[in-house]
Amino acid sequence: MLTLPIYQVDAFTSKVFKGNSACVVMLEEWLPNSTMLNIAKENGVAETAFFTRNKDHFHLRWFTPDIEMDLCGHATLATAHVVFNHLGYKGQHILFKSVSGDLAVGRNGELLVLDFPHRKPVPAELPVEIAESLNIQPKEVLLARDYVLVYETQEEVEAIAPNRRLIDRINLDPGGVIVTSPGKEADFVSRFFTPQATIFEDPVTGSAHCSLVPLWAERLGKKDLHAQQLSQRSGELYCTDLGNRVLIKGNAVTFLEGTIRVAKNEQA
Repeated sequence: MLTLPIYQVDAFTSKVFKGNSACVVMLEEWLPNSTMLNIAKENGVAETAFFTRNKDHFHLRWFTPDIEMDLCGHATLATAHVVFNHLGYKGQHILFKSVSGDLAVGRNGELLVLDFPHRKPVPAELPVEIAESLNIQPKEVLLARDYVLVYETQEEVEAIAPNRRLIDRINLDPGGVIVTSPGKEADFVSRFFTPQATIFEDPVTGSAHCSLVPLWAERLGKKDLHAQQLSQRSGELYCTDLGNRVLIKGNAVTFLEGTIRVAKNEQA
């Protein structure tokens, strides 16, 4: 039986019960994929991050309650928060190795800064499964890893209510559906839905901004952008388009610190 440290962190917010909650588990060595997936299921939050340390850098992986993800912004932010604030890390920058390449996280005052891939979306056709599920049709359809549905107003984004029975006919793993528009109090707003996922609407989706930032930077003619995700929990992101990378900045706050006990080869 293994005893492992675990932290639950609310990311892209400075207030507990807001932003997007992620669990972070520190490992000495990797567990079987099935065990990590079971831990993620047991945690029941949008993402659980697992990390190991190798001298001057860390290795990072992310699991939803359903699958292993290729990239997750809020759980990366949460992991960096744990490394900086709970593990006594003295540096100003953390380097994570991941399946999406090297991911750097630095400190900028109270904010943590993610250095993430640039995924500019391109025009695409909207799958019928998505189109039929929407109560409001988008003005424009784009695609990167995720479908990006562009609307004219924030009110439309707020009013989107996908029919889950219809949209669950499509499997987009590991992607999802972003709905976005110009914002009232922010440069742009968004929401994020994942068909067939345990958690259908993601509260705050850092990785979605790999596509949203280049989209809105070009359309608004500015590189520095303030973004809001309009989920029930809500979240604030401060972003910069670097041309070939995006910077995504946000706060994080610890909700829980404890331990879990699992067998290394635990099966569902």
